[in-house]
Amino acid sequence: MKLSRASALAGNIGWPLVVGLLFVAAWYAAIELFNIPEYQLPLPHRIVEEGIHEAPTLWSGLLQTAWACVLGFFTSVVGGVVLSVLLAFSNIAYKGIYPYILILKMTPVIVLAPIIIIWFGQGLGSITVITFLICFFPIVANTTMGLRSTDRGLVDLFRVYSASRWQEMLHLRIPAALPYFFTGLKIAAALTPIGALYGDTVAGMGSGSDAGLGFVVVIFSSQLKVPALFAAAFTACAIGFAFVGLVNILSWWALHRWHDAYQEEGR
Repeated sequence: MKLSRASALAGNIGWPLVVGLLFVAAWYAAIELFNIPEYQLPLPHRIVEEGIHEAPTLWSGLLQTAWACVLGFFTSVVGGVVLSVLLAFSNIAYKGIYPYILILKMTPVIVLAPIIIIWFGQGLGSITVITFLICFFPIVANTTMGLRSTDRGLVDLFRVYSASRWQEMLHLRIPAALPYFFTGLKIAAALTPIGALYGDTVAGMGSGSDAGLGFVVVIFSSQLKVPALFAAAFTACAIGFAFVGLVNILSWWALHRWHDAYQEEGR
């Protein structure tokens, strides 16, 4: 049993490592074969060199963007869960509010961004709101679906035993909706750095230690620092990997003992 787990772990780590090394080798080969200039595609070691050279700027931008991600993601989770419970608890609320949520979801953030900046000003407040809007809808849509699609037989059983609406919600609907919730959470986690980076480009302070990665990318692009631009892109990817990784760990902790998907993986 321990040997099979060790073999599975080695496969999970080894194969991505092999594919990554092959990708880097193909990267070098393509540049050499097609004589691609650095301003179009820099060599991997040049990206590392510029990343080290621009480390203070990248680190400062990383901290600013990560803080905006945390605020936007956390508020979207809290607001999304509260609204989902309301929509699942009341058919009137669902029929009255959910269509407007869909309308807001279909409104491009790029249209709302100038309004958000007018209301919340330039800086962290607007970036957080933009991140919140991008992360909010996957959480609401998935959690609401989970809460409202609970097994009707189990719902009838709770009502036969005269369970209150809150008992039904706490002991039946919320546990049954957890897989849906974590699916929405994973989508939101992947979208979080996108929202923060876009918010930073349109609403960031853009100077000194207040500049996030989005504005750093704009500066590197305007100066044609292509290797540094790639380094900034990989730094932004690291934020997304961190958020998605944390959500995956949390979902495994909450679901692995009973959910079918995790039970199948353990066999």
